[in-house]
Amino acid sequence: MTDKNLIFEKEKDSISSYKFRLEKNESEILKYIPENSKRAGLDSFPDVCENTVVRHFIRLSNRNFGVDTGFYPLGSCTMKYNPKINERIAKKGEFDMHPYSDTSRVQGNLEVMHECRKELLEITGMDDLTLSPCAGAHGELAGLYVIRAYFAAKKEDRKTILVPDSAHGTNPASANVAGYRVVSVKSDAYGFVDMEDLKSKATSDVASLMLTNPNTLGLYEKHLEEIVKICHDHDIQLYYDGANLNAILGIVRPGDTGFDVVHLNLHKSFSTPHGGGGPGAGIVGVKKHLSSYLPGEDIVYENGNYELKKYGAGSIGKIRSFYSNFLVVLRAFVYIKTLGRKGLHQAGMLALLNANYLALLLKKNFDIETKDHIMHEFVISLTGICKKSGITVMDFAKRILDYGFHSPTVSFPLIVHDCLMIEPTETESRENLERFAEAMYNILKEAEENPDILKGAPHKTPVRRVDDVTAARNPVLKYY
Repeated sequence: MTDKNLIFEKEKDSISSYKFRLEKNESEILKYIPENSKRAGLDSFPDVCENTVVRHFIRLSNRNFGVDTGFYPLGSCTMKYNPKINERIAKKGEFDMHPYSDTSRVQGNLEVMHECRKELLEITGMDDLTLSPCAGAHGELAGLYVIRAYFAAKKEDRKTILVPDSAHGTNPASANVAGYRVVSVKSDAYGFVDMEDLKSKATSDVASLMLTNPNTLGLYEKHLEEIVKICHDHDIQLYYDGANLNAILGIVRPGDTGFDVVHLNLHKSFSTPHGGGGPGAGIVGVKKHLSSYLPGEDIVYENGNYELKKYGAGSIGKIRSFYSNFLVVLRAFVYIKTLGRKGLHQAGMLALLNANYLALLLKKNFDIETKDHIMHEFVISLTGICKKSGITVMDFAKRILDYGFHSPTVSFPLIVHDCLMIEPTETESRENLERFAEAMYNILKEAEENPDILKGAPHKTPVRRVDDVTAARNPVLKYY
């Protein structure tokens, strides 16, 4: 036998031995698979190697678009960059505690929540606050229940909630779920609350006016002082929808302007990841006269320890199983401490500057509906372009994807037809804003010269245009 054949035989023996050991180990491992796993079909998953699995999920992640991928000017949703220091700290094992742990074992977690609560009270100008709600709409519902408990204690059965027609869609939905009758308040010709309409509807049957300020047109209510007086004259509780707090972050405190209840989306203004249904944190702050109605527990510092203390008999009770979405609160706390008072103020100012600069770049050829006093976002109407070229606002939005940007919010607010609502946030550079404006003008030129390009868009994304209606009504949720 030649040396070459000898080497081959040795390699063959080695492979056979390795295969035997592998099969033996596999049989040992299989003994530990629970019978219920086999019945569930888990043992029939595709048999693929590790690098195939890794490449599959990396490939899927590369197809996704997010704030780490590119510009995401989703109006009214504040899709700003999430600093990675937040993530690094949230991943630390020291914070990974079971929510039913004894308070003596989670003193650090309780301290984070206690200190974050103090910072948020300072930012909002409120007197008391709960971290319990796990989303913005959940916070809305909790705030409305607090208002209901307040009037119940006064033996008043108020049945109506006023909601401006420029409000977020969750406002009337939350009010309806809370059992109230929803009455819309009109906007005037400039996009502000119509004061005469408000006066005619502000009665002793109204429990609250839910106000988003700045509103979805990107306007700060210039009649706010008068609105507060009209409402408080009838003991109507002013509710602040904090989805657009990013516009006034570190500049104006809602509690100082007359609001009685505030909800904030920590997953928007305070840079924690959101989308895809969560996680979120929709904290609720209140003025002193509503404090005793807050839900769940409060975190107190007594005798050198942090403890959970239940609110009094007037509390609306628990609104969720555990105290809060802790890791979302932790990320927000890191963001607040990293920026500090000066940094938060700068973030608010840059959000205003970026929105106004981008609007200035686009105003030459686009119909900007947010005429004056643009805050953090603005709305443009494409009605003229759509009529002239035969495209839809969705065609325009889909074409934006081909230029490497996420589309702004489409067809909202409802009071503006064929619109895009654009919020650049403070985290985009001047160069990115200019690139986006250039893309908008290129698409406008395409709509005029070759509208079919828009009607078939997107052309460059991993997934081409889908049937949005069918996808929403008949989602495919099964593994095959």
